[in-house]
Amino acid sequence: MKLYPESAPVQLEFDKVKALLLEHAKTVIGKDRAGSLRIHTKKQFIELELRQSYQYFLLLGSGDGFSHDQGFNLKKELKLLSISGALLTGDVFILFKKLTENIQSIFRWFDDERQSTSSALYEVISNTRFEKKIIEEISKVIDDIGTVRDNASPELARIRTALYRKRNEQRRSFDKILSKLQKAGYIADIEESFLNGRRVLAIYAEQKRQVKGILHGESETRRTSFIEPEETIEINNEIYSLENDERDEEYRVLKQLTADISVYHPLLKQYVDILGEYDFIRAKAKLAQEMDAHMPKLNDDSGIHLVKAFHPLLFIYNKKLGKPVIPLNLTLDERNRILLISGPNAGGKTVCLKTAGLLQMMVQAGLMVPASSESSFGIFRQLLIHIGDTQSIEFELSTYSSHLKNMRFFMEEANGRTLFFIDELGSGSDPSLGGAFAEVFLEQLIRKHAFGIVTTHYLNLKVMASKSPGIINGAMAFDEKSLLPLYQLNIGKPGSSYTFSIAERIGLSPQIIQRARQLVDEDHFKLDKLLNKTEQDLRLIDKRENELQKLLKENEVLKKSLINQLEREKHQQQVELLKQQNMVSQDKIVYLKDMERKLKQIVFDWRRTEKEDDRKVLMKNMQALLFVQKDKQVKEKTKKKLDSKYKEVSSIPAIGNLVLMKQNNKIGVLAEIRGKKAIVNLGSMPLQVNLADLTTVVEKDPNP
Repeated sequence: MKLYPESAPVQLEFDKVKALLLEHAKTVIGKDRAGSLRIHTKKQFIELELRQSYQYFLLLGSGDGFSHDQGFNLKKELKLLSISGALLTGDVFILFKKLTENIQSIFRWFDDERQSTSSALYEVISNTRFEKKIIEEISKVIDDIGTVRDNASPELARIRTALYRKRNEQRRSFDKILSKLQKAGYIADIEESFLNGRRVLAIYAEQKRQVKGILHGESETRRTSFIEPEETIEINNEIYSLENDERDEEYRVLKQLTADISVYHPLLKQYVDILGEYDFIRAKAKLAQEMDAHMPKLNDDSGIHLVKAFHPLLFIYNKKLGKPVIPLNLTLDERNRILLISGPNAGGKTVCLKTAGLLQMMVQAGLMVPASSESSFGIFRQLLIHIGDTQSIEFELSTYSSHLKNMRFFMEEANGRTLFFIDELGSGSDPSLGGAFAEVFLEQLIRKHAFGIVTTHYLNLKVMASKSPGIINGAMAFDEKSLLPLYQLNIGKPGSSYTFSIAERIGLSPQIIQRARQLVDEDHFKLDKLLNKTEQDLRLIDKRENELQKLLKENEVLKKSLINQLEREKHQQQVELLKQQNMVSQDKIVYLKDMERKLKQIVFDWRRTEKEDDRKVLMKNMQALLFVQKDKQVKEKTKKKLDSKYKEVSSIPAIGNLVLMKQNNKIGVLAEIRGKKAIVNLGSMPLQVNLADLTTVVEKDPNP
């Protein structure tokens, strides 16, 4: 990414983020990668690094990560390995072995499932291979503490066997002489020592002529002489010769092993780079944990969509102090490419500007950011900033001259892939003239399709943003009652500078404030006051909207609860209905089983009897069993039909009433009463029935 000026990373505090990342890196390669953190402009690179950071971030959270040792700094050893005829020591080969074993554990961790779920991390080792021969070759020659093994070569095995025997022979001979001289009182307190690689006796100086052998030296006090006994001289000579042979053979074996392993030099260098790369990725994931970061969406097009975003350094600082941070929400897209932020000084305008710029640089450097995962970032090829007083003593440029110089560069270089940030546009000159130039700058940047954030106090720019396509107003919220900034960005409306309110807050006298108001242009003052009132009204509307949303959510919860209750009641009713239906079905089953039993009994009795009279009785029983139930069903059906048209009343039957005859379920008109008897007209036919068998009924209303 092209940055202007060169100090842009420092002004946006990207260098401080790199310093935090550097603290989490452990290897030399990891620290180099963190210190020279690149800002990419190609989506595939950015996306890969973001995915790697995110996947390692998930592994840190789950505790199911893979181990990669961070103590390998083998730059010098690898360089020596690449030189023909070089020789490496056993300790270096142990490091190469551990390096290879570490790579082996990583390859084993990436099974088929993990290659899929952690595909971005797997890409680090996808273009290399694990070579087990490195471990095998080293293990055959070097033991676990870095010493050449006895069986590293047949010659070395022979030499060490001979050495073992000669040293045992030397020990027996030496112990025998030592015992003899101790009895004679010639041996000093230290008894024995080694000088010039040879085993010697410590003899009192006055007795040295009594012992045959070679004098190798004396103590500082000259009271003790060190003598190699005559009897062990030949054995010591043989041991000395064998030790030289051992060193020569070890040298030859190590040189051969160095030559054998040197063919794997490119692979071992790859292994070191892999561990360094994983260390760098781990550092990015640890930094993401520290700042509670998430992986945003990445777009090919230019633009920024921040949701609940925080300035990472401010977030970390306030988290340590236990203070809250106000989240930032803003969007720059093709419709609204430039955001013009206004509001009071120390209200958070510059923090908003720096937050957007720093997060954009972090994303294009492959770092996760402290913003919701719903946030999305486009890809920009250049980032231009103008923040603070940039006057130059060297070039005799004033603040405004420097400002104009930067604006000229912006207008010449800006395009659709440019993201710019300008703090206090037009400041440093006469307000009316500076404001006019500021409008022209914005017009040119809009024509160049550049994206950016601008902070200002100029009213003419606020008015311009309200009516110019591509520019949108934003305001930092301010509590006029407490006269304190709220550090919250509101999009869509310009903000007041609260000049007079802040003056009142710091205690300026009312007379001075009133005089200042008189000197301000009336229209200017009215507009600022209108902006002030509009902002307060918007805050009130937002507050009420939040309350309304809260009530709507509560109503939604109640609605869901009521629906669930109704569903439960409906379900209960269905269960009860099924129970009733099951009871009816059970009654029918009992009746049919009883019917089946009785019919079987009749058939059984029929087969047993041969008398005609008995069989006639059985036939009558069968008819009664079959047809009485049928008559009963017919009567029940007729009863249901009558119940749908008529209803019974409790009054005593009187002449002219509609009455129900219980014996046949017929409806007629009571014509005459004769004591306990009654005459009922059923159509045109009179019937005589018992008065007690009649019930008064009336017709139901067909339209209740």
